[in-house]
Amino acid sequence: MLHPNQFNVNDAWIAFRLNDAPIVIERDGDFDCIALMDAASCYILGMEMYSARTTGPSAPESRHLLRQGQGREGKLPQRLFVAEGYVAGAMYEEAARLNIEVVAVPEDDLLVFIGEARDGFKERFGRTQ
Repeated sequence: MLHPNQFNVNDAWIAFRLNDAPIVIERDGDFDCIALMDAASCYILGMEMYSARTTGPSAPESRHLLRQGQGREGKLPQRLFVAEGYVAGAMYEEAARLNIEVVAVPEDDLLVFIGEARDGFKERFGRTQ
């Protein structure tokens, strides 16, 4: 079982979807929100909205999100954790391009990190499903 105390700041990041259902924006369509979190501090390093009609953020959106994370400390992590079954090919490719190992783990193993962020997002923006 993963836990924040297993990591040092910037050793590993977690990319995860904040919303549990698409965010409906009347004018622009439906969107999902991906967040990037530091595994040690559970600090949200950045967020990116992308079309819910896609399987994940595009290459430019993924690059932007990873650069947001790098901007805080000027460093990239060694590993990027994502939930198993989360299809984000461009995110995987961008991470690999930056020499970041992508590790897929059961989503339940990430809840200790991401649960509070998801709850806060749901509380702020209301039920999304």
